[in-house]
Amino acid sequence: MARKKKGNPVHGWVILDKPSGITSTQAVAQVRRIFDAQKAGHAGTLDPLATGILAIALGEATKTVPFVQDAAKIYRFTARWGEARDSDDAEGKVTATSAVRPDRAAIEAALPRFTGTLTQIPPAYSAVKVQGERAYDLAREGEEVALEPRQVQVHEARLIEAGPDTAEFEILCGKGTYVRSWVRDLARELGTLGHVSELRRTRIGPFREKDAVGLETLTPL
Repeated sequence: MARKKKGNPVHGWVILDKPSGITSTQAVAQVRRIFDAQKAGHAGTLDPLATGILAIALGEATKTVPFVQDAAKIYRFTARWGEARDSDDAEGKVTATSAVRPDRAAIEAALPRFTGTLTQIPPAYSAVKVQGERAYDLAREGEEVALEPRQVQVHEARLIEAGPDTAEFEILCGKGTYVRSWVRDLARELGTLGHVSELRRTRIGPFREKDAVGLETLTPL
């Protein structure tokens, strides 16, 4: 006799506006607990720092997760110049500094080289597996993480605002693109150092920012 699954047979997508400060796994666990769902998964990790669209599949919808994972995504984010961090975002430790600050003209001139097919090395603090272990687990244990370069697609990149120490961007990109790597590499191209200080995903496949709901709005069925 088959063992009865715990929870309710809830099926469908929850388009969550993930708050900053929690992992994608924690967000999925909270949604699953709210609905007491038998099965749950998500289509594309967001870093703890990041906010925005986290598409969470429940029940039978988990079978369609790969289609959403492969879809194009839009991110809006802020780069802070002058500091490299071990995580390539504001949560990491400062590893080097630079006094160079790029101006708007220099940034815009560099953007064409950061669109199209790019070769990226993922951040050490990433979910990429190294010999069966997550890179971020190894990095947190103090191990040196060497990740292989990979090709990604950045379809569009736009500079929204440029200040003395920061710049705000929006990119439309394909699966596997790391915004943190994009900012790190752009900063180096501009003769400085940089990391991501704010990050928000505003679209993934058919799901847009206007479709997203906060955790506080969800109630049990």
